Amino acid sequence: MAYDGLVAGAMAIYLNGLLSGGRIEKIYQPDKEELILYIRTGRETRRLYISSNSGHARMHLLDLDSEHSNPKIPPAFCMLLRKHFQGGRITKIRQIKSERIIEIYVDHADELGFTEEKKLIVEIMGKHSNIIAVDVATGRISDSIKRISKDVNRYREILPGLPYVFPPDHGKACFYTLSEEELEEIMKSGGSFLQKALVDGIMGIGPAIAEEICNAAVFYTKHDTEALSAAALLEITSKMSLLIHSGDLKPVVYTDKDNKPADFHIFPLSNAERVFNKVTFNDPSSAAEYYYFHKSASNRVNQKASDLKRSLTASLSKLYLKKQRLFEDLYAASNAEPYRIFGELLTANLHNIRKGASSATVFNYYDNADIDIPLDPRLSPADNAQRYFKTYSKAKTAIREKKAQLEETDLSVEYFESVLTYVENAGTTEEIEEIRAELTEGGYLRKRNHGSRTYKSKLRPLVFTAGDGSRIFVGRNNKENDLLTLKTAAKSDLWFHARGIPGSHVILSGQKGKPSDKAMTEAASLAAYYSKARSSDNVPVDYTLVKHVKKPSGAKPGMVIYTGQKTLFVNPIKEI
Repeated sequence: MAYDGLVAGAMAIYLNGLLSGGRIEKIYQPDKEELILYIRTGRETRRLYISSNSGHARMHLLDLDSEHSNPKIPPAFCMLLRKHFQGGRITKIRQIKSERIIEIYVDHADELGFTEEKKLIVEIMGKHSNIIAVDVATGRISDSIKRISKDVNRYREILPGLPYVFPPDHGKACFYTLSEEELEEIMKSGGSFLQKALVDGIMGIGPAIAEEICNAAVFYTKHDTEALSAAALLEITSKMSLLIHSGDLKPVVYTDKDNKPADFHIFPLSNAERVFNKVTFNDPSSAAEYYYFHKSASNRVNQKASDLKRSLTASLSKLYLKKQRLFEDLYAASNAEPYRIFGELLTANLHNIRKGASSATVFNYYDNADIDIPLDPRLSPADNAQRYFKTYSKAKTAIREKKAQLEETDLSVEYFESVLTYVENAGTTEEIEEIRAELTEGGYLRKRNHGSRTYKSKLRPLVFTAGDGSRIFVGRNNKENDLLTLKTAAKSDLWFHARGIPGSHVILSGQKGKPSDKAMTEAASLAAYYSKARSSDNVPVDYTLVKHVKKPSGAKPGMVIYTGQKTLFVNPIKEI
């Protein structure tokens, strides 16, 4: 649970310091479950993002270049917020106890000029997340982004006109006001499972931070978890509470080896630090935005790529099966020599073979022994001989055809494996659309319906600067590879490619003279990363001059042959 009660508390304190006194200039609802508030503070306008999506509910400022398209006709909830909140001033932003609930108080002038106090309640509670507008004077709900009736939740209705009722706290203690007595009761209720007891007994904390509290207490007291006292736990929780309210925090986002977000929190998580890389931030809003922006970007790429992966995997499965059957046919055709011998021996012994016989025993002058030859009794001995010659001739023709088909199938397998590698390595939706356009252009995918716009290619290879100042270019799909190697690169540039596996063409520019050994290693490491071997170590990467790289006539996009190569063994790196 990334956005727990402690993150919500730190976020509320941080946003209160920035936005209190700010005027809400604009309100948009780009999606049915999200809002963006434009808030003017002094000379600066900030964007406050609020989401009630069950999978990624949160609230934070928007600083990254994220795109949000607004509907032409604003939803009813958006119109209500514009009426009751737009133009109002934020007086305070606060968290309810240590729960994942944040309130935004706003003073707003009505039609007669009288000031009314409103509040927007943001409940960040998984599938129960919601954004609720409430009139402070009456305590009644004006409306909510999700209306909840008794049919959905019999314990708590959220409908216009009803009094707002906080979600039940199930008797949990507030993290910020914990006492030693409360912790003792919590520890007793959980028995030997201290971490679970903390999660069940303290409002707003999840398993990860509960484990961190226990680890910190163990380190502080030098006692085992089972021997921890309530006083030791209170020492840790009090320090954490003080850090949250003082704002003296260094939030951390944890990422995997591909820089995809795995988790984030306002406090370091020791278990996560042993497994993941970490990115440190100065405030909780920047950390949350970074985490969810890259998390949702990764999800969008996966969604865009899912149908391509299925299509490519299905095509490859058919090609693998075709290849297996071609091998079997080729093996059978390669063992056709006995048919030629049968035909020759029958021809040499026609006068000794009785018509209508089902077999003939003749002397085999190839190995000086008698041999039994099966016959079709419906055919004459001469016709039987011709039948064996025809079978042998068909086998010889089949060998040529099967070899040609096998070669073509191998090329198709190589191409589709390369495309699948690019899909799996893609980091943006634009890369997926480039690959989709390539497959459509090649006739491997159907064109989309006529109502959709034609995708315009934006071929731009990745560009890196080597340690010696040389430029390194990396293709991200087969069409980019062709453009880069065959059209853009100079003949004197160096060309890199992971040996024997699908991957990107990498060009090390030689414009500044002979590249250094370090630059060549960096280019090879990039070629290893942008290949099927990005998770491997000691990857072999071939390199040669661009002038030694050729594209055979009729070859599929990205398919080339090369000569004069040397090989470097490197570990993959994503960037330099």
